[in-house]
Amino acid sequence: MENMIYILFICMVAPLMLSLPLIKKTSRSIMIFMLIGMCTALFVSEVNGLFLRLLDNDILMVTTTITPATEEIVKALPVLIYAFLFTDEKERLLTASFAVGLGFALFENTYILTQASTDVTISWALVRGFSTALMHGICTAAVGFGMSFVKKKKKLFYCGTISLLLIAITYHGIFNMLVQSESMKYFGFFLPAVTYIPLVVAMVMNYRKKNAKSQS
Repeated sequence: MENMIYILFICMVAPLMLSLPLIKKTSRSIMIFMLIGMCTALFVSEVNGLFLRLLDNDILMVTTTITPATEEIVKALPVLIYAFLFTDEKERLLTASFAVGLGFALFENTYILTQASTDVTISWALVRGFSTALMHGICTAAVGFGMSFVKKKKKLFYCGTISLLLIAITYHGIFNMLVQSESMKYFGFFLPAVTYIPLVVAMVMNYRKKNAKSQS
């Protein structure tokens, strides 16, 4: 169906928006950023579709060179605006940016599922849920986390912001190339987890140290 992406978008976003007044402030902000992520997914799908048509439906070319740039730039824009106008607090930026990435991945995964429902398997779901979705969250979170430092140093703001975007684009591009390679795809599947787990462990340890200092 030609308008399936818009139908799916309305069905997913409308009830989540209606729930916002009933959610506590902290949870509401996370939900808002996830909704923003879904909106960016809808927008960038049109952009990627345009490039796909211009490049004669060369999916490998588009997914390894174009989509990493378009998706990471569009996902990063609301994070950059939030950092520039509202806060440079590390925890808030990290939470907001990760939520944007997950919202993007949630809508992307659901749309792909509706388009290829007869071909998908449990292994496909595991890869899209634990690998691709995590990759989107990590890439956007890297930009948000980096902005908490870059914004405080005005001389580095522009070059630092561009550098963060290039890091996210490069990571995304490497992931896409690996998962589409027959010999290296399993390295691609586990790349997000290998990145994510050490970061979570470091954050938990840092949180415990802060609690220990506050109690002493």
